[in-house]
This record gives sequence, structure tokens and C-alpha cells, in this order.
Amino acid sequence: QEADTAMREVILNATFINGPAVKKFEAELQDFLDCPHVIGCANGTDALQVALMALDLPPGSEVITPAFSYAALAEVIHLLGHVPVYAEVDPHTFLIDPAGIEALITPRTRVIAPVHLYGQTADMEAILAIAAKHKLFVVEDTAQAIGAICTFSDGSSHAAGTMGHIGTTSFFPSKNLGCYGDGGAVFTRDAGLAERIRMICNHGQRKKYTHEIVGLNSRLDSLQAALLSVKLKHLRSYEAARNAVADAYDAAFAQLPGFEVPARRKGSTHVFHQYTLTLRDEAMREAMKQDLAEHQVPTMIYYPTPLHRQQAYYNPVSLPLTEGLCRRVLSLPVHTEMDPDQLQYIIETVTAFSANYQPQTA
Repeated sequence: QEADTAMREVILNATFINGPAVKKFEAELQDFLDCPHVIGCANGTDALQVALMALDLPPGSEVITPAFSYAALAEVIHLLGHVPVYAEVDPHTFLIDPAGIEALITPRTRVIAPVHLYGQTADMEAILAIAAKHKLFVVEDTAQAIGAICTFSDGSSHAAGTMGHIGTTSFFPSKNLGCYGDGGAVFTRDAGLAERIRMICNHGQRKKYTHEIVGLNSRLDSLQAALLSVKLKHLRSYEAARNAVADAYDAAFAQLPGFEVPARRKGSTHVFHQYTLTLRDEAMREAMKQDLAEHQVPTMIYYPTPLHRQQAYYNPVSLPLTEGLCRRVLSLPVHTEMDPDQLQYIIETVTAFSANYQPQTA
């Protein structure tokens, strides 16, 4: 009912483009994140492109980012004429490993772009220290971790996406804060960057018909903003529901042979956009995926092929931990509307598979 009322108001007022609903949602998300500047845009991929455009990088700049991720970030790096430099990840948290970043820095490096994968934040304290040492920008991809909190060694807490120079997110319908179509946003604490981001999203204009820089047409739709305002009020309850599912999975699967439950990084909360198991090997992963499908339990592999092995983004670098994860990860259902019977059925099905699974022998 809340969603219907909010969207009906936009329709009745016909304020479809940059209407009051957009400004209202941006202000609400600023408060939620404790971040002074939130700029809505058309989708999460645009958010990444706008973020990199706002930094005004020289052609051919190198951007350090994990290869264990979706393609959107590598895509915009290439589209803008820059070079992705693929980093290794921690095999337990799935997050970019700061220990390997410094070795990848060259005179052409301009940006470190961590991805807060599956719902928890990368080690931003370490990443920011490296960036400061080498005078690099930090762009956070927060599409899967909106609402996660990162705590530094001094006790300070920061929302995912608000620690680097620029943060981005997606409101794709399946995200933790999802709309009824496409949508995205860019965050920053820097007023100068915020102004530039708003201009880029609006054809490079500060005022109409005056184009100061090359921009895009990338706007958050007013109908989607109205819906997001409603859902934002419930985001913490969505997060709690996802954590309850994850807690039940952890308790049931932590001791099963051949299973590794997702590690929760010390220093970050987890909002469980995905719940991802790591299985013993690819054969076990494929057998479990097939068995669960036969029992009508959906699963997904995020991600079956690392970015550096994709045809469009190929790089001969060797990333054994990333490549190993791509062969062994499997994500189980985790969402806010899972009822106890569904949860119990999934747990029983996975447990039965474990009991009956016979590893292949040479």
C-alpha cells in the first residue's frame, strides 16, 4: 500500500523526470548513509561510469579491481579508454585482498576500485591507507552491500560506499534496496566532485543549454525514487531477515564435509545480498547444483568465469584463488520473504545431498 500510494502521487502530478520524489529520496539516502551528497542516476553501471568520468583521468589510466566480480566495472573502464588491472581476492570473504594491491601499482595507476561483494565491505581502512600513500583515487562498488557498515581500528564506523572518494550503487530489482526497474546512485563527501557528478548525469550542464563538460543522460526515474523512499524505511528489517536466513544456513552447513560457509570479515557487517558456499571442488559443486534443481531449489553461480578470462576483458595474468572460486562457489536462496518451511526444506535438501554425495575417484 505504501508503494502504491507513493507511485500514484508521482503519476497524478506527472513529475516523471527530476521530480520532487527524486530529491526527497536523495536526501533520505544521504541521511541513511550519513553522506552529504547522493546523486541518483539511471542504473548501477552508469553510476560506475559517471564516477570514473568525474575523476577526469588521463587516457590509459590503470584501475585496480578484483577479477571475481560482475563485468560492469571492467566494462566502463574499457569504454572510457582505461585499463583494468585485476587483483586477487581473499578466498574466504571473496573480497579484494589489500595485501596484493601495492604490487600492482605502476606510474599509470590512478584508481583502486574495491567491490563490496555479496554484502560485506572490503578492508577499506587498509585500501585507503594504500591509496593515500600512492595518491590514488578510491571508487567503491556498493551494488551488493548497501547498508553494510565498516568499522575502522579507531572505532569509527562508516557506511559502505562513503569511505572512498566516490561510491556507487545499483537499485536493480534483485538488490537489497531494489526498485521496479533500473536505477542507481553515486555518493561522495566532496562537494566539488558532487557538482561534477550532477553535471555529468545531466548532459554536462550546470544550467540548461550550457554544456561545460561532456556528460550523459542518466537520471533516476521519479517513479522509482518514490518506491525507493518507501523501501529505504524498511531496509534494516530486510537486512535482519537476510541475516536470519544466513545464520540458519551457517548453523546447518558449517560442519558438513566439503562445505565452507561464507566468512564474515571482522570489521564489517554483512547484509547478505548473496549467501555463497564454497564446495570442495567443481565436481561437487555441479552435483549439488543438479541435485538441488531436481528438488526445485534454485541456485546460482556468481561468477562462473573470472573477468580476466572473459573474451572481452581477457588478461593473461594468473589469479589462482579467483579461478578456484569460480569453479567451486554456489549461491543459495536468501531473501526477505523466505518463510520457515522454505528455509527448513532447503536446509534438509542440502544436508541430504551431503550425506549421500560420493566424491568421484580417479
